[in-house]
Amino acid sequence: MASDAVVLTVSGPSGDREVRISSPSRVLWPDLGLTKLDLANYLVTVGEAFVRANGDRPVSLQRFPEGVDGEQFFSKNPPRGAPEYVRAVDVTYPSGRVHPQLVLDEPAGVVWGVQMNTVVFHPWASRAEEPDLPDELRIDLDPQPGTTFADAVSAALALRDVLADFGLTSFVKTSGNRGLHVFAPIEPSHEFLDVRHAVIAAARELERRMPDEVTTNWWKEERGKRIFVDYNQANRDRTMAGAYSPRALAGATVSTPMTWDELPSADPAAWTLLTVPSRLSSTGDPWDTLHADASAAAPIEPLLARWRQDLEAGLGELPFPPDFPKMPGEPPRVQPSRARKPS
Repeated sequence: MASDAVVLTVSGPSGDREVRISSPSRVLWPDLGLTKLDLANYLVTVGEAFVRANGDRPVSLQRFPEGVDGEQFFSKNPPRGAPEYVRAVDVTYPSGRVHPQLVLDEPAGVVWGVQMNTVVFHPWASRAEEPDLPDELRIDLDPQPGTTFADAVSAALALRDVLADFGLTSFVKTSGNRGLHVFAPIEPSHEFLDVRHAVIAAARELERRMPDEVTTNWWKEERGKRIFVDYNQANRDRTMAGAYSPRALAGATVSTPMTWDELPSADPAAWTLLTVPSRLSSTGDPWDTLHADASAAAPIEPLLARWRQDLEAGLGELPFPPDFPKMPGEPPRVQPSRARKPS
């Protein structure tokens, strides 16, 4: 039986705010007995680092009214009754439709997200003021069956070198599951399709350097036992769990920023709702410099030049997600084993 609501005091840039959490004893992670109040308290504790990484961006809320084992859905636009400190910005989706999307600017807004039964927060790669122009290049390294987290670590370290060769400084975090997310601050001067092409250029260069370990093949039947470089996460309205966001997994793992020196010995299962606050307190935020100096944001022109070189060499566009409109130059959206063979 859910207990009465509690009110949490949440500090922020505008002073303290009171955030009501109803049904605080509702269990969200049954295996650990972690509740809605546990999640709210976690986000109060890590709120400053969370907002530094995910604030001032359009964000989607992945909501689990019955806990992580129950039904889920995504919220993008502000629901009725949202507090005045939660704002929205108009964004354009791949369909061309324009719609307001949530923006969280302070820890109280994040804790309010918990009141809405949010477990996972998915921020865009662009800022609310320029939602069409990403200021982060993001690459998702996704282990495939037969590969391990250690394989993803090797790929990430090689990817760091690739990005450095093109003038980008990169940062790394766990996905909260088996993979890794590599981010790099970029100048917000190109729209999503250009950034996608820059990511593909980096992914192909990584694939050239590690042909037996990584792949850019979209179709699962062609990936083999390799780390998939998921370039489609760079598309408009494609997001991944934000830094310090919990994941809806049995162990209540958290997508956790780390230093590159930590990566070789990292254990993603060890960083959870229960352990990340003390880690943050003792080690600080490894991503606190990601956007600390706007002048450090790098141009993506060198990667776009490599994209054009690859086009000239016969490497064309890669498949888009199935819900996207058909894009110029895109290959057929048909699984290779089901493609009609030439007669």
